[in-house]
Order: sequence, then structure tokens, then C-alpha cells
Amino acid sequence: MPLFPDDFAYLRQRVLRRSGLVLESDTHALVETRLTSLVREERLPDIAALVSRLRSLPEGSPLHQRMAEALANHETAFFRDAPVFDALRTTVLPALLAKRVRTRTLRIWCAACAFGQEPYSVAMTLAEAGLLITGWTVRILATDFSTRALVRASEARYDAKEIHRGLTPELRQRYFHQDRDRWRLIEQVRRPVECRPLNLMDDFPLEAPVDLVFLRNVMIYWDVPTRRAVLARVRRMLHADGYLVLGAAEASPLVEDGFTRHLIGQTSWYRPAPASPNASAGSPVADAPRPPHSGATP
Repeated sequence: MPLFPDDFAYLRQRVLRRSGLVLESDTHALVETRLTSLVREERLPDIAALVSRLRSLPEGSPLHQRMAEALANHETAFFRDAPVFDALRTTVLPALLAKRVRTRTLRIWCAACAFGQEPYSVAMTLAEAGLLITGWTVRILATDFSTRALVRASEARYDAKEIHRGLTPELRQRYFHQDRDRWRLIEQVRRPVECRPLNLMDDFPLEAPVDLVFLRNVMIYWDVPTRRAVLARVRRMLHADGYLVLGAAEASPLVEDGFTRHLIGQTSWYRPAPASPNASAGSPVADAPRPPHSGATP
């Protein structure tokens, strides 16, 4: 049975409230496809029966959460958008290290981390720079609203298709070991990554501040009010000299969002707007000394 218009409207409203995802009016077929597994898991005859059950339950029920997770896009890969990691390695990371040399502490937040490829790519970048063995305290917080995705992220096990997306053979050999038909990340690189459930629609209960925020390829699914509200929360979490990086296809934060844009190589990074009204937006970040290097680069 196809998805009825009033059922689709109900799903649109509930998903928007729960995850910020805007379901466009022409996505009926996509919604039906993504909810097929949930219909089977609940042993229901069709999607209309699923919506009926959702309507009978409180909005905060586990089934509503599973519905929102099923409709989310968990597409990801290791070192996705390579220029971002080039900029991290050559400019952003050295600049942060120079400012944190006294505390020797670095805190990074990967929001909407899906199955963990992004935070582990960051951890491998830090490992290549020697930061995981040189006495620095490194914490990488990986969050997602999907508890199922976080279970996979915390396991750090990937199948053949996933392990070949974005990883060079050298990095695969250095940081993974094969476990039957899957590859698992080594303990040294898993250790600094903490996986924690967090819904970006809620107030952030994280300890502030953080030095670097990855919020990539998630705001493209939100409407403007949601985007502005989340950016305001992120701004409060970020060090005054910290960095925010978004997906390449996402709209830039505006000055009124509290950020200025900085071009680093082929990528855009955003920093908290300076207090001075005369500070200019968009000025490039000065190059900093490169970190120690210990092998192949991602």
C-alpha cells in the first residue's frame, strides 16, 4: 500500500522535530524504501500500519526514534573530501598545537558522526602527526542521534566496501587488522575517540569549550531556522580561537551567526567572529609550523 498524503505529512512533521531533517514533497518513494526494513521488523503489513502505530504512541517512543534513524542518511567514508584533511594536517592542526602548547590538550568534536569514519580519520591524522604518543591529551568526541549508528562507530569494524573507501593501502595496513571478513581499527587510534548519543536539535550537554568542530554534510538537510539554532549552539561550544568545518555543499554561516570564513587551501573553515567590530571577515589563517610527520599522509 502506498504512502498516503496525510501519513506523509505526519512523518514529515515528526522527523523535522526529532532530527531536523526536511522531507521534500517529492520524497514519497524514498521514505517508503527507507521504512521498509522497519515495517518488516515490526511485523506489520505495510507502511500505513506503521504510521498508525506511530500515531498511537508518545512522540518520544523508541519506535519514533527508530523511524527517524531509518530516514536519516548515514552516507560516509574515511577521509571524505580529502582537501579538508589536507588543510587539517598542514594548517589547522599546527595552528592549534601552537596555541595549546602550554596545556598540551586538544579537544575535537565530530557531530553527526554516523558509523565513525570521520572521527577515526581525524584520529589517524593525529596519529600520523605523532600526537597520540607524545604526551598530548587528545579527546575526540563522536556524536550522533542514531544509537544504532553509534554502536557500529564504537566497534570500529568495517567491511570490505567500507575499508576501501578513502583509505590508502598504507593507512589500512598501519592502523587496521583483519578480523575474519572485517577490518578493525587498532586500539591506539580507537582510544581517544568517545562515542556518545547527542541530538543536535537539543541543547548540548557537552563540556565546553572544544578546539575544533566537524559538522559536515548534515545542515544540507535542515531548514534555515534549524540551521541558525544549531550554529548558535555550536558557537557557544567553540573556543574563541577554534575552528568549525562544514560540508562543501553547505551554506556558509553568516556574520550574524557569529562566524567568519577563512580559506585554507581548497577549503572553507569558520572561526568565531572577533569581538572587535572592525575585524575583517574572510582573512586567511596564517601558516603555522608543520607538525612532526611519521609516514604516509591521508
